[in-house]
Amino acid sequence: MDRKSKLVIALFALVVVVIIITEIARPKPINWRPSYTSTDKIPFGCYVLYNELPSIFPDDTIETVDKSVYDLMVSRDSTLSSNYIFINEYIDLDEQETHQLLKYVEQGNSVFISATGFGWPLLDTLNISIESDYNLKEGTAVLNLTHNQFNNEQFELSRGVFNSHFTSVDSTNTTILGHITYTKENFLENQPEITVTKPNFIKTKFGKGHFILSSTPQAYSNYYMLKGNQDYVAHTFSYLQNKGLLYWDNYKKSGRIIINSPMRFVLTQPALKWTYYLTILGILLFVLFRGKREQRIIPVIEPLKNSSVEFAQAVGSLYHQNKDYTDLIHKKLNYFLAYLRNRYQIDTSQLDEKTIQVLASRAGKEVRETKKLVEYIVTLKQKNTHTEQDSIELNKRITAFKQ
Repeated sequence: MDRKSKLVIALFALVVVVIIITEIARPKPINWRPSYTSTDKIPFGCYVLYNELPSIFPDDTIETVDKSVYDLMVSRDSTLSSNYIFINEYIDLDEQETHQLLKYVEQGNSVFISATGFGWPLLDTLNISIESDYNLKEGTAVLNLTHNQFNNEQFELSRGVFNSHFTSVDSTNTTILGHITYTKENFLENQPEITVTKPNFIKTKFGKGHFILSSTPQAYSNYYMLKGNQDYVAHTFSYLQNKGLLYWDNYKKSGRIIINSPMRFVLTQPALKWTYYLTILGILLFVLFRGKREQRIIPVIEPLKNSSVEFAQAVGSLYHQNKDYTDLIHKKLNYFLAYLRNRYQIDTSQLDEKTIQVLASRAGKEVRETKKLVEYIVTLKQKNTHTEQDSIELNKRITAFKQ
């Protein structure tokens, strides 16, 4: 390697090192992605809430669930009473999971769900409707609770709120526990904005247990737990009676990491990920420029010609000139019977009725059509001399059978 090449490589390595150091040292932008996992410390993660659960439920054992609702429900000890907490931007429960969750609540357990949607099967069963009011610009929403003990407290949300609320509930089984108040844009010219108050926190009885539903999962995130709204979370959780066991769902989360690659650790660390990508890019550039400079010209080699068609034409012309149709028909029959043995795995030593049935079944042909072909083959094999017409007719029938 000459001096110039060494200088280029050293310069490239220096640039890579500077880029890596810059990426590591520069401030990371705030990640506003909704996650709600117990390990995420981003604004809309649930790291703070998860670590505060033992103080909110001091008498309960906290069990983190990293599998589907169905798998937990079918494997749990049904003799133990418990609570189940779901918090995510959207909880998508299929019919099987909904059935198991309804059975779980019907037995006297409680389920707390905070999400902007709960899946159609659950909403339909509980006779509940939910919707969101989206504004063009982000506004402020205020949460409050209806209980007299909390009636004077208000909790403000200023970012990431979809103004989700319940539009209809089953009044015979449902109690409204809280409301959300927000400003709705009025798109009519010169008209003031409208202040709307809707229920966002309800309790629905089902069997011996209850569903406690909130349409504002943002209130349980790190961002609002650290901004003074932790009392709102404690007040809403107070509707869950202590049962000794609390399930925390960590499976149905927007931020759940699903990486099956052996490189999962490298790809989850920003510094290692950039190093990995830049290394691959550097190797590709090196191979591209180095190979372009030193690769010798590859001569063009013409591929061998396929002469099988010419050979078949020559052999066919020979038989046609000699007019030996008997030998030609015998060879055609031998090749065709070999084709049947290899493709359909049948015994062609005896072309009887059983062979016809098996061949028709495996070739997907009608029995009558197959029988005519086999009978014609038997007839040709029994003849001592053959004509040109026999050869043409045999070729037509074999071609039709293979189509």
